[in-house]
Amino acid sequence: MEEIINIDCVDDYNKIFGLETLHPLVSIVDLSKADKWPLHFKLNYGVYSLFLKDTKCGDIRYGRKIYDYREGTIVSFAPGQVTEIEMAEGYKPDALGLLFHPDIIRGTSLGQDIKNYSFFSYESTEALHLSEREKTILIDCFAKIKQELEHPIDKHSKRLISRNIELLLDYCLRFYERQFITRSDADNDVLTQFESRLNKYFEDNLQEAHGLPTVRYFADKACLSPNYFGDYIKKTTGRTAQDYIQTKIIELAKERILNSKSSVSQIAYSLGFQYPQHFSRLFKNNVGYTPNEFRLMN
Repeated sequence: MEEIINIDCVDDYNKIFGLETLHPLVSIVDLSKADKWPLHFKLNYGVYSLFLKDTKCGDIRYGRKIYDYREGTIVSFAPGQVTEIEMAEGYKPDALGLLFHPDIIRGTSLGQDIKNYSFFSYESTEALHLSEREKTILIDCFAKIKQELEHPIDKHSKRLISRNIELLLDYCLRFYERQFITRSDADNDVLTQFESRLNKYFEDNLQEAHGLPTVRYFADKACLSPNYFGDYIKKTTGRTAQDYIQTKIIELAKERILNSKSSVSQIAYSLGFQYPQHFSRLFKNNVGYTPNEFRLMN
């Protein structure tokens, strides 16, 4: 079995390529200056990482899928993710990268908001493709972080480094939102297929065997990660994927309450709820009345 290299600190990564480490918790890596580069290896990230690939010089695998990247593409990984890198023989990697340990952002605004940068959990085929102008902006962000790393560490270092990382991530967030729009023509069927699959889920009574439908279920059907799928639906429609699911459930619940003599518990079980009280609470939160009150009113 192939050994997995654990990246517990930024220096662990730099040693793989023979690069210098300027700060124990943060590093800007320029792979075009690497002294060595293995052809095939697996990494288990204990740090956050984000790379701007200037050339496609091999494959990056996340799980069984190959990352969808080409020139001017951003890929990112969060602690706990494992990637497999296979370099094309004869090619030298050409990429800028940011690696930072979670400790550098603890107690900062970025530490509180890091969960909002959901692209760290995106999977393969979900890389960020940049225009030349966007690439220039991000390269400038990399340069600002590196400039601060080259400055002697003082009481301001952690805050300034964290703010510059946050700026870089904010730009990535903006560019991902742009990508949701510009690629919408090609990906427009994601929404229509979601709506179709949601209807079919209940038409085929899958809820009786598998319970309530989940966002992960529909994301898997679309071959997307739950985070990317959820962000795409939200940016495209203004509503979350979970909102879509709950709206469908409430519509079906109203039909069954008014057009059958089934008890509230029977209706709850038929919709995939494990506990009737969960159904009643969801119904009242959305409709303003309990299922029994709604039946009596109508």
